Amino acid sequence: MPFLYVSSTAFQSHFYGATARKMRTFFRQLRKAARSEGGAIGFIEEIDAIGGARTGMGGSGTGEGISGVVNELLVQLQSFDEPTRGARVRGRLTDAVNWWLPAARRLRKRPPAPANILVIGATNRAADLDPALIRPGRFDRSITFDLPSRAGRREIIDYYLAKKSHVDALDQDDRREALAAVTAGYTPVMIEHLLDEALVWALRRGAEALDWPDIQRAKMTEEIGLAQPVEYTEAERRTIATHEAGHATVAWLIGKGRRLEVVSIIKRRDALGLLAHSDDEERFTKTRSELSALVQIAFGGMVAEELFFGESGTGPAGDLDAATRTAALMVGAYGMAGSLVSLAAAGGPPGANLVAKVLSDDTGRAALERILADAKAQARTLIDGHRPIVEALRDALLARDELVGDEIESVILSTATTVDAPPISHYLGRG
Repeated sequence: MPFLYVSSTAFQSHFYGATARKMRTFFRQLRKAARSEGGAIGFIEEIDAIGGARTGMGGSGTGEGISGVVNELLVQLQSFDEPTRGARVRGRLTDAVNWWLPAARRLRKRPPAPANILVIGATNRAADLDPALIRPGRFDRSITFDLPSRAGRREIIDYYLAKKSHVDALDQDDRREALAAVTAGYTPVMIEHLLDEALVWALRRGAEALDWPDIQRAKMTEEIGLAQPVEYTEAERRTIATHEAGHATVAWLIGKGRRLEVVSIIKRRDALGLLAHSDDEERFTKTRSELSALVQIAFGGMVAEELFFGESGTGPAGDLDAATRTAALMVGAYGMAGSLVSLAAAGGPPGANLVAKVLSDDTGRAALERILADAKAQARTLIDGHRPIVEALRDALLARDELVGDEIESVILSTATTVDAPPISHYLGRG
């Protein structure tokens, strides 16, 4: 079937009226192709450039002639039953003959055959389209292409890895499933770019094929940024290593269903160090205990500093921000702190600051502070009972700067057997 592709910018012209003329030409060619081949498809890329909302209809279109362009597009979308030029000539001749004939002997005019046409418009800004354009009778169906699911990412990974040099270990199903899991929220082009960046890391270390550590480094580069060559003082380096080891220890002990990806003391952007962890399985909801676990993980760094150095520094500022936001959601949006009132429904624009609403309410503030205090106390109990794990991770970070994937687990497991505390399975629910 004929497929006629056009970009919206191809219609645009600085001459007044030329845009509408180009649109009429395109739809005329579309009708001609449909009648000669039995059907045709017209595809308009970035249709918001010519179909943006007109002023006075809930939009902000202010360009010269924007209303006329949208009006012409609306007219053309209703033109599929428009008769051809030959049919119009025959119609005029029939009308002329019928003018001389009596009513009983007048010739019948054949109705125009509608063209079998499917028009598709693509845009990344569907909310900016004119309301009249997307009502039934114009574009009847809206199809949203969301981010790929885990199964979809696995297929995309298989497709792109087949084109890139990689070690045989990445052909194993468990590795590819793990890669699909850690790329949650990635678009197809982001996955392709991640593998390209992994190849760059492989070339930098003198290899000709990418490996799993290259993907991990590429992921950090994409999400956090390149490592910055700064020099810490010895005391500061030890503090940062202890801080990140505290996060990793709490995450390992209570993070059931979570995967520790990277723990690092290398500066990237505004982060002096980091712990990257993700869900083992892709999920769209979380329970109260899982959110509480995230808050406890956020306090792991502060608690570790207090236990090992007697006080905490400015490092936990970002952790407190993340913990407060999570706790505010529990209090003001999820009904997990005793009250069933949703402060998110208290009016204001979408995405209004929920933390401010919770803090402005005395009951909500008290519930938020209670969640934070309980989480910190639980994190302290965990770290105080598993100091050898914190020390082992700290020493490994001081020696290697960064631990990736299995390296984190190997350090923890080599130390866990010496801990005089409840077994790790007590917290994890694992054997």
